[in-house]
Amino acid sequence: MTNFTTKASVRDTDLRRVVLLAGAALIAGASWASSVFADTPIIQTHAISTYGNLKYPSPDFAHLDYVNPDAPKGGEFSTWFTGGFDNLNPYATQEGKPAYLSSSMFESVLQGTSDDVDGNYCYLCTSMEYPETKDWVIFHLRDDVVFSDGTPMTANDVVFSHNLMMEQATESYRFAVAQMVDSVEALDDYTVKFTFAADYPKQSVIEQVGGQPVFSQKWYEETGARLDESRLETGPGTGPYMVGSFEVNHQIIYVRNPNFWGADHPLNIGQNNFDSIRIEYFADTTAAFEGFKAGEFTFRQENSSLSWATSYDFPAIQNGWVVKETLPNGNVPGATGFVFNMKSGKFDDLRVRQALALMYNFTWTNEELQYGLFKQRESFWQNADLAARGVPEGRELELLQTVSSFIDPSILTDEVTVPHVSGESQLDRRNLRRALALMEEAGWVPGANGMLEKDGEPLKVEFLGYSPTFDRIILPYVDNLQKLGVDAEWNRIDPAQYTERTRNFDFDMIFDGYRVGPIEGEGLGQKFGSDGLGDVFNPAHYSNPAVDQLAESIKDVETYDDMVAHVRAIDRIMRRDLFVVPTWYLGDYWVAYYDMYEHPETLPPYALGEMSFWWYNAEKAEALKAAGALR
Repeated sequence: MTNFTTKASVRDTDLRRVVLLAGAALIAGASWASSVFADTPIIQTHAISTYGNLKYPSPDFAHLDYVNPDAPKGGEFSTWFTGGFDNLNPYATQEGKPAYLSSSMFESVLQGTSDDVDGNYCYLCTSMEYPETKDWVIFHLRDDVVFSDGTPMTANDVVFSHNLMMEQATESYRFAVAQMVDSVEALDDYTVKFTFAADYPKQSVIEQVGGQPVFSQKWYEETGARLDESRLETGPGTGPYMVGSFEVNHQIIYVRNPNFWGADHPLNIGQNNFDSIRIEYFADTTAAFEGFKAGEFTFRQENSSLSWATSYDFPAIQNGWVVKETLPNGNVPGATGFVFNMKSGKFDDLRVRQALALMYNFTWTNEELQYGLFKQRESFWQNADLAARGVPEGRELELLQTVSSFIDPSILTDEVTVPHVSGESQLDRRNLRRALALMEEAGWVPGANGMLEKDGEPLKVEFLGYSPTFDRIILPYVDNLQKLGVDAEWNRIDPAQYTERTRNFDFDMIFDGYRVGPIEGEGLGQKFGSDGLGDVFNPAHYSNPAVDQLAESIKDVETYDDMVAHVRAIDRIMRRDLFVVPTWYLGDYWVAYYDMYEHPETLPPYALGEMSFWWYNAEKAEALKAAGALR
């Protein structure tokens, strides 16, 4: 099952999926693999957990704990996105701008749930089997899965999809998986085997291959389409929704697949509740908010503290037509902030980055511009066990000592780096003096016009963005930098230009960040290591050999505590490297919606789930229409 959820970054037009299905019953009796590998202890299961703590250890449960099993089906869910789109292929990361949710039609053999941070459950399979060594895995696929064009999904589609990804997916993905997988083969129509490289760490290899999207071999071969090309045609998927209609840069509507193979599956109970999901595109957030007030769309997740604090007093709120609600968010906040382009070369000196960071005043910004609604982010894994604290000790210290030749010695002995403290005035004079001293140490001195120079050249810093709502946040920071002597400017461009320039690392600083989670492993190298240089997943183009080494060794960990120690060590190094100026975070969802949507009383910790396990109340919707609340 696919969970639709909202996105916060224009760089991330792909679906932020936290999928909500678990596996079906175990196959009874001896399996193909059991007979062939009779001398090898084989694990047969419906699910796998890296650290052995499944939320649903038995396949025999009626539904996921957090859904309403009696939720009605029907109605439309409508929301918004900024900018535009010209591509329906989300896997073409170097071409075009994919439509929001354009990956939602494609499912994978294994899926996670929104209340199990570490579990991966059979979804397109009934069971899996593998030796304790994880040298290979065999997935026993369901025989009732069909693509939206009516063709059955078989093991050949899984094999084809893997090979297609290996030929045409992003370079960092191909590089990582090529080292991991030796071979993949269809043993019969509904049995597929992945064999892993003998010398590759086996920590999460099964989860990796089980999480690959499954495409239709028939469609790709008949159309000649490529995975890496921008196109306004989408191949058939196995998911509950498919593209219904679209207008480039304006609107896209996903509709329920009337022949969805899993509609009556027990694990789909209480989910995929809407008949259609409509996305309206707006040039900017201001226009989108006006559209919401007018009823052009009916659900809004708010990201602006200004709007949340001051703008929700319009007639639809006063009339009780719109619900304004703060809901808990148990996810690790994104590691967002002002990102330095480390590829440019102008920020190579840590002292320069430290000086520029000192000029951002969180305290004043939060109190004066954000109504005191946020907290200052310190860690890349804020509010999680994975955040480094105090001085390193135990296993974390041991790991740091293994990379001591690549890091500043103070990392081994000092307390973890935290953001600087700022005063209540926009320009903190104490931080200004510290920043000037750092710049002088780095060779930057005031020129004839008072601006900082090095070798006769000024330091120019362009902040690149696309949203007018950021004007009031960034402009005071730019003003502070100018007082430091930096030739700083805020350049707001249209979303298409922004996508193109950031994709090509044609910027100095942007507001962006990194997606992180409460469990880390295989993907760390792609996000924060040399493996991901040039990818959209690593917006700073950051790399450090110490992080590379730890991102590699985390693949071998066997316990949760060892994983935590690795991530804390990496967090400590990256906070010291300061390639992102940390800003703010919020541990809640701010949502407003027309009072025709309902949700379970207790939400799961890792998803809002507004497009999946929320539902439509037809009586309330009719009342709103009768009152003139909706168009």
